[in-house]
Amino acid sequence: MEKLIYPAVFHPEEVGGYSVDFPDLLGCVTEGDTLDEAIRMAADALGIYLYSLKEDGEKAPKPSDPADIKVSGRDFISLVTYDEVEYLKRTDNHSVKKTLTIPAWMDTLARENNLNFSNVLQNAIRRELNLA
Repeated sequence: MEKLIYPAVFHPEEVGGYSVDFPDLLGCVTEGDTLDEAIRMAADALGIYLYSLKEDGEKAPKPSDPADIKVSGRDFISLVTYDEVEYLKRTDNHSVKKTLTIPAWMDTLARENNLNFSNVLQNAIRRELNLA
């Protein structure tokens, strides 16, 4: 699972709020009424954009060095982080039914010990993927 950091250009608007764009990601733009909202919206926009690229089988472009991005007036650059695991936890947390097969003796012992199969499987997957 990827963790990427992209520079975003924040543009203070005359009427208040901010518009935000990512120079490396064509069409990845958003806005917010406050700086806090603009930062949260930028993280969401980045997540949607990068996850959509992955779903389409495309590679994410290499992030630019923020020092190479020119801004003018009151515009400024901020780095926005994309953590795929955190993004998916926040946006795709619905349950999915899975069918699995285990030996009958294991099923008997698990039921006798009141094990929750869903919790056991989720914990095992977390360990396997080093998700803690």
